[in-house]
Amino acid sequence: MSKEWIFSLAEIDAVAAAFWAWRGDRRVFALEGDIGAGKTTLVHAICRAMGVKEVMSSPTYSLVNRYATGTGSEILHMDLYRLADAGEALDAGIGEDLESGAVCFVEWPSRSAELLPDDTTTLQLDVLADGRRHLYVRDR
Repeated sequence: MSKEWIFSLAEIDAVAAAFWAWRGDRRVFALEGDIGAGKTTLVHAICRAMGVKEVMSSPTYSLVNRYATGTGSEILHMDLYRLADAGEALDAGIGEDLESGAVCFVEWPSRSAELLPDDTTTLQLDVLADGRRHLYVRDR
C-alpha cells in the first residue's frame, strides 16, 4: 500500500495529521531522504499530531529520543547516522527498541537495515525544485 503528499513546510502539520490518520496499525517507519530534506521536522510534526507536548530535539547525538503521546503511548525517534553497522545498533539497544511495540521513526535506516522488522513502512522525503516537499510512503 502506498500514499503520497506534496506540501510546503507551512502545511507540514496538516500533512502530519493526515499521515497519522492514514497509518493504521503500522508502527515502524524508515525515513529516507537527503540531509536537509526535513525528516526530523516531519517526525516532530507527527509527534505534535499525536499529542506530544514536551520539547523535541534531534536524536543525532542521543541516537533515540522518547516521547509520550497525548494518550500515554510512546514514540521513539531514532537517528542511526553516527552508527557504523548493525552491531553498534544492537550494542546501543536499537534492536530492543524496534521490538518494544512503540511507534518508531528511524532516520538513516540503511545503517542497520537488517534490524528493521519485515513490516517496516518507508517514508521517502524529497525536496522539490520549488522548495515544497514530496512525501512518498510505501509498505515494504
